Amino acid sequence: MSATYSQLLDATIQHLEALKSHGARNVLVSPETLRSLSQPPAPAEPPKGFGVRQSSGALESGFAVEKRQKTAAVQDASALRKTHGPDAPPLLEVEVPHRPAQSAIEKSAAFASLRERVMVCVKCEHLASSRKNVVFGVGNIDAQLMFVGEAPGADEDAQGEPFVGRAGELLTKIIQAMGLQRGDVYIANILKCRPDTPGQSSGNRKPTPDEMATCIPYLHEQIDLIRPRVLVALGATAIEGLLGKTLGIMKMRGNWQTYRGTPLMPTFHPAYLLRNQAMSEKRKVWEDILSVMDKLEMSISAKQRNFFTKG
Repeated sequence: MSATYSQLLDATIQHLEALKSHGARNVLVSPETLRSLSQPPAPAEPPKGFGVRQSSGALESGFAVEKRQKTAAVQDASALRKTHGPDAPPLLEVEVPHRPAQSAIEKSAAFASLRERVMVCVKCEHLASSRKNVVFGVGNIDAQLMFVGEAPGADEDAQGEPFVGRAGELLTKIIQAMGLQRGDVYIANILKCRPDTPGQSSGNRKPTPDEMATCIPYLHEQIDLIRPRVLVALGATAIEGLLGKTLGIMKMRGNWQTYRGTPLMPTFHPAYLLRNQAMSEKRKVWEDILSVMDKLEMSISAKQRNFFTKG
């Protein structure tokens, strides 16, 4: 298999996974596109000039041709629905191939490569110009449990590590109450840069949809590499970024969701508990954590089960 074909296959898988993560379960494909897709891939050893589109338009890279063919398949979905409505051709089910497990060395190298790309990212110029540090993520890349928050705050921006401020201290206590350490889990955010807050040394704003859409592919790659058994989304923004749902944290928390086949538990952000010290709210978060522990088949003591209940 040629390198370009492998790249195309990988890009196609990522695109289908992205569609699936936003709720797509089917892709409409026209008979013409299916016939186009049935053509063999470009040869591994292309002729001189391969990859350069000539002025005559007669020569185009095999990669570009194949990419165009695959893009056409996705575009068919909306086009056929508009044209044929309920009489559109049958759906072609999207089955995203599972990537084979990587060795420890391969996984570590892939993570290092991803980190290098993220640390120099300037896709959001306004965020890149105002940040002190890129906040990549921290923890065990073989973790069974992964926490996802919203975005770095001032403390995280200063230290380059997620959840190190007051909310982070509370998250650490929650993790320890589970019988784990921060180093046992992985912690990341939807955004890798602090949303800019001109003239403010403290205080945060919610990431914009465009900012989330630009940065979320990095988080997708992190999750794909880590392959946690369970995800915990901390707050409404994390849920929106991962699932595309905006129903609100009050309705979503405590109810299991699924992120690309991985169980996901939405719960309140630790910052919420800092603002609302009611025992009842603390208990809600802990009930969500107990459900996570059950899902991970962790042993739960009577003391743990009774946290934040009236004696």
